[in-house]
Amino acid sequence: MIALHEVLLGKRDARTPVCRDGADVLDFATFLARVRTIAAHLSKRPAQRYALCIDDPFNFACVLFALFACGKEPVIPAHAAPGYLADLSNAYDAVLTDSDTRAPDSQPERVNPSASIDPHAPLTLYTSGSSGVPKPIRKTLAQFNAEVHTLEAQWGTLVGDASVLGSVPHHHIYGLLFRVFWPLAAGRAFDRALSIDPQHLQERIAQCGPGSAVVVSTPAQLSRWPELDGFASLSPAPRVFFSSGGPLAADTASKYAAAFGAAPIEIYGSTETGGIAWRRQDQTDAWQALNGIEVHRDDDGALNLRSPHLGHDDWHRTDDTIAFDPDGRFRLQGRLDRVIKLDGKRVSLPELEARLGLHPYVAQAAVVSLEGMSRERVGAVVALTEAGSEAFLERGRVALAKILRRHLAAYFDIVVLPRSWRFRFALPFDARGKLPAAAVAGAFNARADGVEVLSEVRSETALHYELRVPPTLVHFAGHFPGLPILPGVVQIDWAIRLAAEQVPGVCALASIDQLKFKAPVPPGALLDLTLTHDASRHRVQFAYRLGRRDCTSGVIVYRGTA
Repeated sequence: MIALHEVLLGKRDARTPVCRDGADVLDFATFLARVRTIAAHLSKRPAQRYALCIDDPFNFACVLFALFACGKEPVIPAHAAPGYLADLSNAYDAVLTDSDTRAPDSQPERVNPSASIDPHAPLTLYTSGSSGVPKPIRKTLAQFNAEVHTLEAQWGTLVGDASVLGSVPHHHIYGLLFRVFWPLAAGRAFDRALSIDPQHLQERIAQCGPGSAVVVSTPAQLSRWPELDGFASLSPAPRVFFSSGGPLAADTASKYAAAFGAAPIEIYGSTETGGIAWRRQDQTDAWQALNGIEVHRDDDGALNLRSPHLGHDDWHRTDDTIAFDPDGRFRLQGRLDRVIKLDGKRVSLPELEARLGLHPYVAQAAVVSLEGMSRERVGAVVALTEAGSEAFLERGRVALAKILRRHLAAYFDIVVLPRSWRFRFALPFDARGKLPAAAVAGAFNARADGVEVLSEVRSETALHYELRVPPTLVHFAGHFPGLPILPGVVQIDWAIRLAAEQVPGVCALASIDQLKFKAPVPPGALLDLTLTHDASRHRVQFAYRLGRRDCTSGVIVYRGTA
């Protein structure tokens, strides 16, 4: 390990791998040369604060350390959407993109290679904040240096010389630490590709070789992996999976433990605090503080910590509530800042979620306050376990919601129980593994294509959806005056879109075969849609039913990959 502020001093073998790019490996000498070239270029520019909107992690690392070398300040937005950057315009003087990393390589005027970077160089990241407004988190390189040394002390032996593969972007603190800073400090390579698709990630693991990869991912991504053919016999297997950004479902953790002998290592923390604790659910569902971090519980349950990742020696209070077990580990009990009043009754939304999560039908649950109604109400979005899916298919959405309400009624006043329910394959985590309240609330609205998805559930052979057709749907206009019915082309479009979300190949549409229209669909209808995938023939059969009547059916044929 070397300190992050000493990375440019050349204390490492020039052939040390820094970045894997397919079959190629970019070494430390290449990294240093690129950093010095970019630094020479940036040192001549007047801007002091630079927003880094660079998707390539190698280019990002080079520009980041070039800015440190020049004494300039990096600002790392959560993403590069134009409107988002406009909101942050007062936080930076200039924007750097991937195209700005293509500085000329012809004998630049280099920064002094023996000059050390300021250990306390500033770096600003952004989170969504509790209100959804971008919130700046100002940190120093010393804080990141302390954290990567914590990670190395905790898991350096386990990770060894494995390459770091990831499905989490480096614009988030978790990705920045695990995919850039820690590998650079420890002298191990990180993969250049962002492997969001599980099959792509599987290919990258194979390129690394047996026991030569670790995977840095999120619960949302890891939950998709077991659906892949050959998951249980994946070879070569990664040395370890890391997960952060939210709790990993117990069902998902158990599948990894069964397949690989160990559940993923989950990291709990935040952008403000850095890493706080870890767990492996095949050992315990409680959290253990990371080495060097102290935690205690306030009278109201709030977690307090003292950590070298904070940049000061004082205690830091969080909004997470905890309960300790006899072994000194702790379990999360929810957040203090998500308490609402319904009909004069105070209710903690995290407590509702936690209680829902205890039911054997529930894999994960998110609860949100639904505003804009004549009366405020609570909605619940639930991802079901295998037992829950079976119960849903046997009893239906309404009956299952009643079962879960009765479960909650043992703990809460009936007026605060969720009145609206949505059942999903998975909760709407974002690319950083976060679960935005807006995304949860969005489950109760019509999608961009117009349909309301009330439920989605898997059986052994098919995908099952319950859809509501909004009476105000624009497609009813003129189709037909006095007797509106849903156009067949809209039903086909919905089937294709929903199928494409679970079967990526459907995007390469070839044809629609065996199309049949048997019954009209009126405004406000509740439709049952079944999708049956035949992977060997590149076909997805779809069938709509309205009550006991067959409505529309057909076969989506897509082009297979070469």
